[in-house]
Amino acid sequence: MTAETSPTSKVFTDAVALTATEPEHFDLAFTAVTQPCPWPKAYGGDLVAQAAAAAMRSVTDGKSLHSMHSYFLRPADIGASVRYEVELLRDGRGYSTRQVRGYQNSKPLYVCLANFAAGEPGGTFEAEFTDDVPDPEELPTSAAYLAELDGGTMTEESKAYWSAGRGFDMRHVPGPVYLTVEGKQVPHQAVWLRPFDPLRPVDGLTDAQRDLAALAYVCDYTILEPVLRVLGLAWAMPGLITASLDHAMWFHRPGPVDGWLLYVQEAAAADAGRGLGTGRFYTRDHRHLATVAQEGMLRSA
Repeated sequence: MTAETSPTSKVFTDAVALTATEPEHFDLAFTAVTQPCPWPKAYGGDLVAQAAAAAMRSVTDGKSLHSMHSYFLRPADIGASVRYEVELLRDGRGYSTRQVRGYQNSKPLYVCLANFAAGEPGGTFEAEFTDDVPDPEELPTSAAYLAELDGGTMTEESKAYWSAGRGFDMRHVPGPVYLTVEGKQVPHQAVWLRPFDPLRPVDGLTDAQRDLAALAYVCDYTILEPVLRVLGLAWAMPGLITASLDHAMWFHRPGPVDGWLLYVQEAAAADAGRGLGTGRFYTRDHRHLATVAQEGMLRSA
């Protein structure tokens, strides 16, 4: 690849570049632009990460984001501005709470509650790290995996996006579910991921806040895949339609995002056209950074 086309994490830092604007509904407001993708609607992780950035920019007393609970109300247009209005619901000594609503075309399309904690001494526990996965260096990149694949609804544009357009190098255990489900239909998988290049600074956010936003951004790409895997569905299967419905995320402890992270995922339930996936982010030295749960709509022909 040339320097102009080399994969880059800039797609993420561009997504969370917010512009302050005058509020119309609540206390503070920012705008941000959804990033290119080859589907009819914008990537849901754009909305989660942008809302997280907006909420973090509204908390100025040093508290750290520890949880978000979100609903996706409408699809977002690609490459278009979203207006995030932040309501300052509470500022206490130990905790602060924000509501964030995203608007596009004068309609609300996303809403979340975000909570912040000052932190205090207490006991420590971390969910056990999964040791029985290959190292990321032993696994093929998405680009290498997709190089010889064709079929279904897969296009050259979608292959390019899965390979290099998402800002993060992602390596699946077992193999991805792009065109087919590799191996058994099991309700679990793991994904090694890291930014394609070092994360750039983001105006208005500290590096630690940017890293929290990065986890909120990247988590949505694969969180429903264990549900697809156990149902025998693949992204490029004709007639498959998916959409994020609601999302919850808890940030347990800080950690750098520039190195490899292991994203361990499980399907919790699937029925009535919906599926619930859960996931945990670990650093390579086994630190449990965050936990995710997301329900999505699943429609197959």
